[in-house]
Amino acid sequence: MHIRTVFPYETTHEDLWIPLADGTRLYARMWRPLTEEPVPALLEYLPDRLRDSTAPRDAQRHPWYAGHGYTSVRVDARGHGNSEGVPATAEPSDTAETTDGVEVIHWLAAQPWCSGRVGMFGLSRGGTISLRIAARAPGPLKAVVVVCSADDGTADHRFAHRTDRGFGREGGSVLTAGAHARAAAALAHVARPPDPAHVGQVMWRDMWVARLETVDPGIRTWPTHPARDVNGGAGGLDEDSSAIRAAVLAVGGWHDPYRDSVLRLVRSLPPDRVRGLIGPWSHGYPDQDRRPGPAIGFLQETLRWWDHWLEPHGRRTPAAPGARTPAGTDGRPVMAEPLLRSYVMDAHPPATAYASLPGRWVGDTAWPSPLVTVIAYALRGAPVLVRSPQHTGVDAGRFRPVGGDADLPPDQREEDARSVCFEFEVPGETWILGCPSVRLRLTSHSARGQVIARVCDVAPDGASTLVTRGAMNLSARYGRDRAVLWKPGATEDVRFELDAIGYAVPPGHRIRLSLSSAYWPWIWPEPGSEAGFTLDPSASSLELPVRARESDPTITFAEPEHSVPLGVASAATLDEPRPERRVVHDVAKDEWRLEAVPRDGGTLVHPDGLEHAEEALETYRVREADPLSARAHSSWSIRLRRAEPAWDARVEVRSEVVCDTRDFITSSELVCEDGDEVVFHRTWERRIPRTAGRSPGDGLGDPAEQDADR
Repeated sequence: MHIRTVFPYETTHEDLWIPLADGTRLYARMWRPLTEEPVPALLEYLPDRLRDSTAPRDAQRHPWYAGHGYTSVRVDARGHGNSEGVPATAEPSDTAETTDGVEVIHWLAAQPWCSGRVGMFGLSRGGTISLRIAARAPGPLKAVVVVCSADDGTADHRFAHRTDRGFGREGGSVLTAGAHARAAAALAHVARPPDPAHVGQVMWRDMWVARLETVDPGIRTWPTHPARDVNGGAGGLDEDSSAIRAAVLAVGGWHDPYRDSVLRLVRSLPPDRVRGLIGPWSHGYPDQDRRPGPAIGFLQETLRWWDHWLEPHGRRTPAAPGARTPAGTDGRPVMAEPLLRSYVMDAHPPATAYASLPGRWVGDTAWPSPLVTVIAYALRGAPVLVRSPQHTGVDAGRFRPVGGDADLPPDQREEDARSVCFEFEVPGETWILGCPSVRLRLTSHSARGQVIARVCDVAPDGASTLVTRGAMNLSARYGRDRAVLWKPGATEDVRFELDAIGYAVPPGHRIRLSLSSAYWPWIWPEPGSEAGFTLDPSASSLELPVRARESDPTITFAEPEHSVPLGVASAATLDEPRPERRVVHDVAKDEWRLEAVPRDGGTLVHPDGLEHAEEALETYRVREADPLSARAHSSWSIRLRRAEPAWDARVEVRSEVVCDTRDFITSSELVCEDGDEVVFHRTWERRIPRTAGRSPGDGLGDPAEQDADR
């Protein structure tokens, strides 16, 4: 990583308030180049805290953009950080977050220092918000960069094979690890107070209490809203992606759960204003020091994007000398790059972390690509019963890897042993690029159930590396927008896609397709799924998107670089860290327990003296033969304190989900303290009908919701 200290422009920064039409003020920080001429503005806008949570990341990026001639602005959404107002709700009708963002775009464009042209960028939720705002087509917004972000996939709702994991579902099944834990985290994060050092020693607590009175655990709506994001608002676009008028640079990583969004965007948007980039990365910006690498000079890559779309008449003359590369390292303009640049990873032995993964970059000028051919591998053999133990999936790895030591799936041989497997020889080196799919003829022995498919690379020594996976809830086989129960004993053909991947299988290796009827804790088990299903291999196949073995040596990137770090320090501690992931088998109960730490714990000390500490633990339990024994629990603890002026605020969240044949039973507790005083304490309990696998004629009735807030 190169730390840049000399830029074409000298810069300054300031904190400010951006007024909205209803009188609410949003807290913002702005980095500006020192120049007399108007410049384009770049906006990062999200429901997080620019003064502490994202401050280290902001310091890497925003000053860098300012040093290259852009005013870069970071804004907290209403009700978050130091911004006024209360948080947006998680209800489908709430568009306040998007509406506010559109107002911010117009406010920036109207400032005398702005040229009237605005770009927007964001990671994860920030990128998703950027897409939603772009779908409103505000005039000044000319370009966006979205990284590891969920899209809506609206045009694909009718297809049963379409995944929707950005919205709490996977192939129609309810996600557990990817939704429940995020809902608990969202409740803890939205409950954090404003900072009295910036909103006032008198006002901060009144602002905090007003927010807390409106918060609601996203877990209460998670199982019933298949098209909603559990982070406290809409997960995808309000409109179809065709409403987007801004140019879109969509970026993802093969180890991020939302990489399919990149392929959908390059397929659906006009090719003259979209480009896609997928590398070997986990969930994060591609220039951050997160495993797996290799990292790239992503800031330089986005600068090419901004220069093209926000400076149509050419760059201004810098106020000071400094290196600038408006085109790629080979001089190619950014829109002359292939429509999709993707990294095809070489085969690698299974491990839970990799410093860097070898491979090569390939370029495709259209998507679907004419260089990709779908090859079907027929399954063979007599009908076979697929009835997996309920703990199948404990070796799935973290739902959203962020570069941790235990993030990625370990050797899959134990998971394969809990599944039914089929193997295929490869005629030579085989490059997989895109979404594999399976066609299966099934006889279900229950009205409800799910099928999970994993594709693994099996080395000559037997090691099994997970390549990709996908799932389908059997009741969603006609489309995820409706539930049709399976008639027990009936036989039907189903098809669904697996997650996209770029992977090269070498000669001498075998491709293994593993099918299971359970995948805990990624997917919540369906009642009756312990009966499994019978697969007829003679009418089933695996379809692989095989790409021509043509790499593109002209696809190159600069060395990663950032501006000077913020200087946040980690407080020393004698406590032994918890294992990132631990699996425990209680033999007497025949219960499996997975414990996961979703983020690094400990205390971060900011330059202004703020101490920011977070601790979290997720626990998932299930008994081997009982899908109704599944139980998910999350706990979060956040502490914000400062010695001068004295401030000590705490947020504690506990959340749990269990289920019976009819309902999910959710409980959440939120406790907030100012010093030794409890400022807020509320519990929520709710029974939510199991809409996954439910239809109006299923004979189970329509139980009334029981909702109690105390």
